[in-house]
Amino acid sequence: MSQIILQKANTNNLIDLQKISLETFTSTYSSLNSEENMQLYVSESLSEEKIMTELLSSTTSFYLAYKEDCLIGYFKLNFPEGESLLSEIRSMEVERIYLQETYQGKGYGKKLFESIIEIARTEKMNRIWLGVWSKNTNALQFYRKMGFVKFDEHLFKLGEDEQLDYLLELNI
Repeated sequence: MSQIILQKANTNNLIDLQKISLETFTSTYSSLNSEENMQLYVSESLSEEKIMTELLSSTTSFYLAYKEDCLIGYFKLNFPEGESLLSEIRSMEVERIYLQETYQGKGYGKKLFESIIEIARTEKMNRIWLGVWSKNTNALQFYRKMGFVKFDEHLFKLGEDEQLDYLLELNI
């Protein structure tokens, strides 16, 4: 496995970010959801306008993952607004970690999470959390292997379909 190069995304990366978002989301979830719900979700959550708004947000950071010159994935981090350094629990959300299917199961996801943990430590966070669909068994297995534990659950709306997400956390 060759090294992954991470680059913090900016507005110049909009088109690449949207393209890989659509590719990875569709390849992961299209066989498990209706075409209508997939289209509705993608048009609302992965549109150029939505991603641009997220790129411009002061509480969100995207990191692109490259293997050689090829974009193979990315992750999106959310930092809570107004959380004080004096707060006992400082947490960061991993809203998305998308990796092209070709690179899954080969240690690249682990490398991305090692980078996420390093970013969390640099930002003086002591907790990382995320939501994952209860039916995404591969992701659940991966997160458990990385040390995440379930602390809650909530409903996630994909199009018109309400799905159960598990909320997982890792204390660092």
